[in-house]
Amino acid sequence: MNQSTTSLSGLALQKFKRNFWSVLSLGLIVICGLIALFAYVLAPDNSQNANQMHLSIHSKPPGFKVGILSVPNETNRAQSLISKFFFGNKNSAWEYPYERLAFTEKAVIVHPYTSDKELKGVPKEIELSRFPKESTPNSIKKGYSREHTFILGTDKYGRDLLSRLLVGSRISFSIGFIAVLISLLIGVLLGALSGYFGGVVDAVIMWVINVVWSIPTLLLVIAITLALGKGLWQVYIAVGLTMWVEVARVVRGQVLSIKQQQYVTAAVTLGYSHARTLWYHVLPNSIAPVIVIAAANFASAILIESGLSFLGIGAQPPVPSWGSMIKDHYSYIILGKAYLAVAPGIAIMLLVMAFMLLGNGIRDALDVKS
Repeated sequence: MNQSTTSLSGLALQKFKRNFWSVLSLGLIVICGLIALFAYVLAPDNSQNANQMHLSIHSKPPGFKVGILSVPNETNRAQSLISKFFFGNKNSAWEYPYERLAFTEKAVIVHPYTSDKELKGVPKEIELSRFPKESTPNSIKKGYSREHTFILGTDKYGRDLLSRLLVGSRISFSIGFIAVLISLLIGVLLGALSGYFGGVVDAVIMWVINVVWSIPTLLLVIAITLALGKGLWQVYIAVGLTMWVEVARVVRGQVLSIKQQQYVTAAVTLGYSHARTLWYHVLPNSIAPVIVIAAANFASAILIESGLSFLGIGAQPPVPSWGSMIKDHYSYIILGKAYLAVAPGIAIMLLVMAFMLLGNGIRDALDVKS
């Protein structure tokens, strides 16, 4: 005989499953997370930071096709498969877009691609010694040249836009996870201490919270970033240090209510330490609203990082970031190539909206009154 779930967690899970948009958002987040994890496996350009530049084919539309000759890299740095998986191929081949290839006894003659058919590019000679020994014209054509399709086109530097988007998803996910983790560690700790002990401890912590709360978030992030320097880890720390205030306020309110409950009073009466009472009896019962705030903060962290990268103080080139991609191409919106800025903008919008809908779904599922 089937028995209906009566536990609070089971009921919350059932309510969450009935929320179509929340389940859809969770699926989108999982897919984006897998894409971020396997970015260099999925990306057509698996070079480090997807930074293969071809200035002759810059700003090409989606679906653009061109012949590419790949010449083995002369510098062969040792690199493990794990390193390639996480950081891309540091020994990526030199690539040359071409219109046609010709061969001599000692070299390959590359006639470069040009957008203007009336202007012919200067042919480039590449010695056959750059290729493996005993390579023939046919083996070079079959093994090192191909017709490449740029699914989303190329950016203003001739880099594959799809590859930059895929690798850039790692920045958004990493900033979200690390910033939210920092905000939770600080916010939960200070909020729990403030609400549990009260008195002078509460007054001091609330004074710090109010001071930080009064400073505009973006201004504070910019100040911290400029103080620590430009770079990814500086952005992680800066964003995390500005998002803990809301977590601390909510946790403090929850703890103030929960510490009046009889089971907490019983734990104190039995002589349990404050640390044990907080860890085993108070915090587990105040974690539900924190989960909702964490989902909202994840979305906020993505937006803040995009804004910082747009201003030039976030992820630094050539690291791909959705915000910096918009910065590089926003002027192309009026030049008939809006997709260069719209594509990363849509990616940001979808991921932020997914986290917001997920947070709303978790909030509704955990609401005992609904």
